[in-house]
Amino acid sequence: MKNLLIVALLAALLTSCAGSSENTMTVSGNVKGLKKGTLYLQHIADTTLVTIDSLIVEGDGNFSFTTEVQSPEIFYLYLDKEDNNNINDRITFFGEPGNITINTSWNTFDLNAKVEGSKSHEKLMEYQKVMSKFNTKNLEYIRTGLEPEIQNNPAAWDSIQNLSDRNVKRGYLFALNFALNNTDSYVAPYIAVKEVADANIKYLDSINNSLSAEVANSKYGKELKEHISELKKE
Repeated sequence: MKNLLIVALLAALLTSCAGSSENTMTVSGNVKGLKKGTLYLQHIADTTLVTIDSLIVEGDGNFSFTTEVQSPEIFYLYLDKEDNNNINDRITFFGEPGNITINTSWNTFDLNAKVEGSKSHEKLMEYQKVMSKFNTKNLEYIRTGLEPEIQNNPAAWDSIQNLSDRNVKRGYLFALNFALNNTDSYVAPYIAVKEVADANIKYLDSINNSLSAEVANSKYGKELKEHISELKKE
């Protein structure tokens, strides 16, 4: 009887593990207030936005997607709310193997989304939190530069332009330093190849040469290496 119980437990364990692996990513959560719509799990494959899976939601905002992730990368949770409004309909997150939870609301889908369970996403948010300050400051300079009194004053316009240029350079330096200081994170090559790909090749080389072996062999690690190789051919 005891042996039969052990066999039954083993069978149950094998059944629960079937279809999953160390590369399995499960994305689940709730879209508060969503009564009707379609959710899509997407990513970029060979420069093309590809839908991995979709789910029709009717009366219940709960969702769950499971897919195999060969390497941590950017994914998108897209919501077709069927309300003829394409604003605030896509959540960007850094996916990786494991369980990731995304909770949000249908009317502010991408604005108040809470993503948990991905260390790579946490690191990306850390980076974007600071970068958003540089971007906000640059928008302020652009708005100021468009004011009539600035447009009609060459000296004032040049001053605003210089401040804007310095702000952009500071943002670039932050991005490069962030990548260099986090070379054990999959976010490092992502920043290098997606955010500052036109930076001086010596900086990109420094990031590439400092990546951990695992990160260097990832999707964005390989893209960075290929990008640098192409730059060296020019």
